[in-house]
Amino acid sequence: MKRHIEYSWRLREIMAARGLFNISDLIPLLVERGIELSPSQIYRLVGQKPERISMPLLGALCDALDCTVEDLCQFHVAATAQRKNVVNGPKVVDLTTTIRPKRAPARPAD
Repeated sequence: MKRHIEYSWRLREIMAARGLFNISDLIPLLVERGIELSPSQIYRLVGQKPERISMPLLGALCDALDCTVEDLCQFHVAATAQRKNVVNGPKVVDLTTTIRPKRAPARPAD
């Protein structure tokens, strides 16, 4: 069985627990730590699960919200079932060993 790593992004929950309910509350905290993002970037960061995030931004979020990376991002391991091979299914014929091409007759040019 393969293991698949999933994660949940909890920035909105952490912000609410700290009394920050708007992105405009988060912007000055990040600017104090040298992170300048547009309001639309912060909106996406708060509302959506990011696929990648820079380490300075992650550090600034953890420092501004007084939390750890584990608080912001919770990881879950999910097992995925592998596809089983069909034992009594249709047999595949190897054409390279069973079928030989017929030689074409060579005729002299007219």
